[in-house]
Amino acid sequence: MKLLIKLVREGLGSIIAFVSWLTRPAKLKRTPEAQTKVENELKNFALYQFFACPFCIKTRRALHRLNLPIELRNAQAGSPHRQALEQGGGRIKVPCLRIDENGTNTWMYESGDIIQYLEQRFG
Repeated sequence: MKLLIKLVREGLGSIIAFVSWLTRPAKLKRTPEAQTKVENELKNFALYQFFACPFCIKTRRALHRLNLPIELRNAQAGSPHRQALEQGGGRIKVPCLRIDENGTNTWMYESGDIIQYLEQRFG
């Protein structure tokens, strides 16, 4: 039964990911200088995520729309990023945005909070 549920969940997640890719929004346009500045700031950011998670897909769509090339880290079982997420953030929950600034690591959970933060800072 668990295997069936897992297969259905992953199958539906893959379909959602494909439809999301087909219908991606246009990227925010910035001057080359402004985009370079944003990309330099984002070197200290990473998004821990699962490929087929609907909330991760929602967050990745916002990253695309805001033209934010944040490093994506797969937190699936068996991935070294999963252990880093649990040790650093305190739990295995995705999406999770890791922000390393001024010697401090911030772990932000919840897709809505992540998107709101990114829109306010980079939108």
